Amino acid sequence: MGDKPPGFRGSQSWIGCVEASLCLDHFGGPQGRLCHVPRGAGLHGELERLYSHFAGGGGPVMVGGDADAQSKALLGVCLGPGTEAYVLVLDPHCWGAPKNPSELQAAGWVGWQEVSTAFDPHSFYNLCMTSCNSEEQNRALD
Repeated sequence: MGDKPPGFRGSQSWIGCVEASLCLDHFGGPQGRLCHVPRGAGLHGELERLYSHFAGGGGPVMVGGDADAQSKALLGVCLGPGTEAYVLVLDPHCWGAPKNPSELQAAGWVGWQEVSTAFDPHSFYNLCMTSCNSEEQNRALD
């Protein structure tokens, strides 16, 4: 796509959410809308936006950080009473066809995690929210 130096092609270097969003746009995939969260502790302030994203039919949310180098994909949000909140996290390294959904859970590939423990409070995060119906989705996120 021309955004990386020539030596990047064929390498095994990682890309982040910003590059993933550029790839989605370049290759005609779903739209990837970026949201930067300066500190993981600030993710609580983005939960309503994430909830609206999923409630409006938005797709998986790619997550990348700096101090927290574990990549994650968010598939849902559950807001409880008070400050209690959970995210449905998929490990993007999962591959193959599972026999059933409980196999994914048992293997630790997918599961609900409390927001306060799923994210490092000191790490920044970039969220790439995917959407096929871009106009409708953008209005819900604004």
